[in-house]
Amino acid sequence: MRSRRAAPRKSCSLGLKIVRFLWRATSGLVLLLLFGFGYRQVEGLWQRPQAVLVLGGAAEREKFAAEFARQHPQLPVWVSSGSNPEYAEWLFNTAGISPDRLHLDYRAVDTVTNFTSLADYFKARDIHSVYLITSDYHMRRAQVIGEIVLGSRGIDFQAISVPSDQSPEPLNKVVRDAARSVLWVMTGQTGSHLAQRFR
Repeated sequence: MRSRRAAPRKSCSLGLKIVRFLWRATSGLVLLLLFGFGYRQVEGLWQRPQAVLVLGGAAEREKFAAEFARQHPQLPVWVSSGSNPEYAEWLFNTAGISPDRLHLDYRAVDTVTNFTSLADYFKARDIHSVYLITSDYHMRRAQVIGEIVLGSRGIDFQAISVPSDQSPEPLNKVVRDAARSVLWVMTGQTGSHLAQRFR
């Protein structure tokens, strides 16, 4: 008695193919950006940074930035959504940083908006290069976002990592925020409400 062979199944549905294609396209974009860092970072080394941008999210970043600012007395410092104003002002004042050099900005709600809330501000003030300070585990994602957001405004950056004992963030966060950054460049929207749902 012959056994009947089951009809071959379709390897995957159309929806799954679309999701896979989008994932590969987005991953490819992120890889291109990562490879592009070499050129952009070398190019950025020729430009003297005109300001310091500190990404909020860990008090260690602000402590590090206060000391960094003390060693670079000519540079203004922007802290994006860091600790409360009283603590930040006390910290930088203790390091000898005059209040007119310190700019505290609390508009950002996440890493993408750390950049989008200040990119046009920097461009309007003719700032073409900044030092970017954030934690080492957070730096890969910050660099990808910075390349897209700041790069779209002609702003270079030199990354300064704050040491920590944490592992680097997962690649899916990098891909997600790269897509959100591209969305901002194209539409002016960051998709931050969607990012909250997919944390």
